[in-house]
Amino acid sequence: MGPAGPRLVLGLLVLSLCCEACKKVTFRVPSELEADTLVGRVDLKECLQSAEVISSSDGNFKILEDGSVYTTSALSLSAEKKTFTILLKDIQEQVQKKIHVSLVEEENKTQAQKTRHARDTVLKRTKRRWGPIPSVMIENSLGPFPLQIQQVQSDTAQNYTIYYSARGPGIDQDPKGLFYIERETGNIFATRAVDREQYPSFQIICFATTPDGYSPEMPLVHTIRIEDDNDNAPYFTQDLFEFCVPENSKPGVVVGKVTAEDRDEPYTLHTTLKYRIVSQNPPITPAFSLHGDTGVISVLLPQLDRELVPSYTLLVEVRDMAGQPFGLCTTGTVVVKIEDTNDNAPSFKQIQVFFFCYSKYETRVEENRVQVEILRVSVVDLDEPGSPGSGAVYEIIRGNDDQAFEITTDKNTNEGILCVVKGLDYENAKQRILVIGVNNEAPYLLAPHSQQLSQSTCSVTVHVLDVDEGPVFKPCLLRLDVKECEDIGTAIGRYVAEDPETGNSEGIRYRIPPGQCNWINIDDKSGEVRTVKVLDRDIGEMRRGQCNITVLAIDRNGKTGTGTIQVCIVPGNKNFPRIAQTDYIMCRDRKPICLTAQDGDEAPYSTPFVYRITDRNLASMWKITQHNDNSVYLSPKGDIPFGVYDIPVSVMDNGGKVGENNIRVNLCDCVTPTECDGTTRQLGGGNVTLGLWAILAMILGSLLLLLILITICGCCGRGVMHRQVTDDCANHNLIISNTEAPGEEVMDHNIIPLQNTCDQGGYGVKTGDQQTFEMVKGRGHTLESVKGGGHQTLGSVKEGGGQPMMDTCRYSYSEWHNFTHPRLGEDSCLICLCTGDSMPWITLVRNRIMRKKENVVHSHQKNGGQKMLEIVVSSFVHCKAHFE
Repeated sequence: MGPAGPRLVLGLLVLSLCCEACKKVTFRVPSELEADTLVGRVDLKECLQSAEVISSSDGNFKILEDGSVYTTSALSLSAEKKTFTILLKDIQEQVQKKIHVSLVEEENKTQAQKTRHARDTVLKRTKRRWGPIPSVMIENSLGPFPLQIQQVQSDTAQNYTIYYSARGPGIDQDPKGLFYIERETGNIFATRAVDREQYPSFQIICFATTPDGYSPEMPLVHTIRIEDDNDNAPYFTQDLFEFCVPENSKPGVVVGKVTAEDRDEPYTLHTTLKYRIVSQNPPITPAFSLHGDTGVISVLLPQLDRELVPSYTLLVEVRDMAGQPFGLCTTGTVVVKIEDTNDNAPSFKQIQVFFFCYSKYETRVEENRVQVEILRVSVVDLDEPGSPGSGAVYEIIRGNDDQAFEITTDKNTNEGILCVVKGLDYENAKQRILVIGVNNEAPYLLAPHSQQLSQSTCSVTVHVLDVDEGPVFKPCLLRLDVKECEDIGTAIGRYVAEDPETGNSEGIRYRIPPGQCNWINIDDKSGEVRTVKVLDRDIGEMRRGQCNITVLAIDRNGKTGTGTIQVCIVPGNKNFPRIAQTDYIMCRDRKPICLTAQDGDEAPYSTPFVYRITDRNLASMWKITQHNDNSVYLSPKGDIPFGVYDIPVSVMDNGGKVGENNIRVNLCDCVTPTECDGTTRQLGGGNVTLGLWAILAMILGSLLLLLILITICGCCGRGVMHRQVTDDCANHNLIISNTEAPGEEVMDHNIIPLQNTCDQGGYGVKTGDQQTFEMVKGRGHTLESVKGGGHQTLGSVKEGGGQPMMDTCRYSYSEWHNFTHPRLGEDSCLICLCTGDSMPWITLVRNRIMRKKENVVHSHQKNGGQKMLEIVVSSFVHCKAHFE
């Protein structure tokens, strides 16, 4: 157990001691009790001497300070005892005790008659007939003391001996001993004078008890009110009131408000205050008025002029008793400052010459000098110094069309400073005449009954002094645009200076000071500018694309002039457009591929780009569709075979530069690119290469194919057709018939073997007048009809007329259906053969197309019971999708 353990145990012991119960009390009462009925009295001090809080656990009973127990409402006791608890607390000592009270119903009337007569009388409900009206005592009363102020009497005094007592503020509480009550008569006396501002009223509790200690009356709460005497003069809430008002304010404008207070009784004449202005300094025409009831100060004088009187001091008075002469009064001080407004315009100081005054100035300056002060002018303003109303703002009204001069304000002296910001040329003008005007920072406010003032102006004559000048470049800044990647030594311009005295360029030498960007040089005699390196915006400091070069011009006398050449590199067409991504995977949905090219050049040598497939054969299989200025869509034309295609694509920018790119597209039999393992056979562009294992697989597949064809030809009979079918169609596909009996699709008894012609090389079987499809070797994979018997080929069905066509190894389902519909019968057998990745797969569907809702193709024996191959096809819909 930590240090807190003993403390916790000690606290529990203290609480257990403090909450112990005192002596139990039992009262015998009637079964019916009315409200405000005395039940009995408990000796509280015997239980806890210093009880500060007295409470009852039952709201139907209240406990007075003397221990009297009264009912708060009418009660009806049951046959059992009614109990409640009186809780006593001493907050300072943190002690509390309990007194358990039990009420027992009287047994019968005979026993009730044996109780004391006084007790019977006490148990009867008494009326509050002994309460007098509140007492009144005048504040600061002169006595004599003790001064009787009231008497309290109980009606029960007619029958019993009653003793009176009182408790509360002024008796046994602060201020103690101010009042007392006579025990036998109930007279209340005051022992000394009282200040109402300190004690406006007293509430004491009066008790009426019999000699044996019982209370036949409820305790009386008696109020002693102290009547106010006008013994306090009003006073202002501030020692000094300060207000501001703009000059030229109209009469009635509120300046401010003075406030005063009085400690006497509110809402009486003792606190009814009146205000007035006693005096004004300076003692001229009254400028302000003071409202007597509210204390609001307003403008009275029609015109307040700060320049004449900057402030006023008012002596104000406040008096109670509604301002009557016998009321008490106090005075206070109010200072009203007049705020400045810009009602005075600035004017230039006059220069007196003999008997005349002029606003004219003269000054001198050497030609070509810049940023030099040549003159200061000053003004007079009657407004408040340092305020926006007196701050001068100067401007040059005339004579400064070339912006060679500038005038500013010195904030310390309010003077105008005239400076030359561009060099003056003596040869052009020997003197300049300027007109300068002045205004204020704040707008001008017209004073009442005054006329509008015009702007004050002055004239300044500037004499230009001639000096020997150096050469001058014209223009002072020469911009030269140089195309990017120009050859070294290319002449890009000429920059010359001239003597301002003679106007020619003879004898002037040119030089570029060191420490600058070394992009160009200048001929020291002719001023011709040439490049000294290839300007490439992608190298070093040239990436900024601009460089300022200072050039010196030196005449025969050694005078020097400077100029600036700004060399700007104009973007050129130096980069080829390139396609960022070149490898793509395209799944069976054949969603177009977005090709995007990039070019490091800027406009107009970048976008728009022009895309083109440079291989003619691949251009017949793939197409490009424009997307925006720098990207296109690449998509196949028709149903080309799966495989990897290397497509050469050229991109030409807007400047004519062509970039060659090779786009590799893996046309994969997949749903999502992640399913493609990269082993799809390559069929693009005729550049088909086969590995050793692929060639071996083809040879073995061919031998197996011949064996199967011999077997099939022996059992099936009449029609043989060579047709390419995709791997998905040939491997585990289900052909579903929606008819219970053999449909019209199988009325013709034909056997249609399909020969794979997807890889290079072709296979053909020709018997009698049977029709065949033969794949002709070559990049086009052409299908053409074979003459014989006038029979129709699948190529003729697709193209019409049996013309040769480009074989993409895939036919639509409708084409397949049109060809096989008249040739399928109940005893026919269908062979689907397609070679993928050099692996032969054979699908044989015998007998008839599946009946409605059948999922399996059953094997069938024919011609000597030969057992045919049995292949389970997964979904006819899946096969249909591959045909299309």
